[in-house]
Amino acid sequence: MKAIALYSIKGGVGKTSSAVNLAFIAARNGCRTLVWDLDPQGASSFYFRIKPKVKGGSKDLVAGKRELDGLIKGTDFENLDLLPADFSFRNLDLVLDAKKKPTRQLKKLLEPLREEYDFIFLDCPPNISLLSEAVFAASDILLSPIIPTTLSIRTLEQLKKFIKDNGLNKLALIPFFSMVDRRKKMHRDIMESLIKTHPEILNTAIPYASDIERMGLERMPLGGFIKKSHSTDAYNELWQEILMRARA
Repeated sequence: MKAIALYSIKGGVGKTSSAVNLAFIAARNGCRTLVWDLDPQGASSFYFRIKPKVKGGSKDLVAGKRELDGLIKGTDFENLDLLPADFSFRNLDLVLDAKKKPTRQLKKLLEPLREEYDFIFLDCPPNISLLSEAVFAASDILLSPIIPTTLSIRTLEQLKKFIKDNGLNKLALIPFFSMVDRRKKMHRDIMESLIKTHPEILNTAIPYASDIERMGLERMPLGGFIKKSHSTDAYNELWQEILMRARA
């Protein structure tokens, strides 16, 4: 099992749409796949038409009173399950802080699912917190979407520094460009410059596109309502790059 977290310190960079679409592609390719919606806003849960509700909330979950396996919901897509969000997840930092070894709690919860899934995608809220540290400890890969803007670059540097300062050497940070508008000279220039100075950034960029925005109306991954587009091609290519990097 590979645990892949979609994470950025900055919000609004395409974490959820990427988590949902990459998970869909993995499942379509025959991999047993789970999405865990850790964001109290419940956007991934919304995309899969599943109510963002966990009985007992975050407190019972972290306390071990409820097993993850009993909370998992099937989606409309084969091989693809969802562990829905709950509004109580806004308090996950406080709940984790009350536990011994708080940063190890998510990994402990995921351990029983190791034989059931090939990939688990963690859709994470945008912040640096105790929950973030628990996500880092539980993940094999940290996929970080970055918009080609100055603020996104700044948050990427902050994230790299945090990983280095905290000795998270086993965590593979894999950034990729998201919400790219190639009509904008600034986007093109920043991408060209960053790829030279940050070789860890994947070559495939996810476009800023209307069909990705339509996911909110259709309430499903791109592949659920459109067969082929520039966006679906980009996500398929991105997934292949991720697999190659994961095997390296």
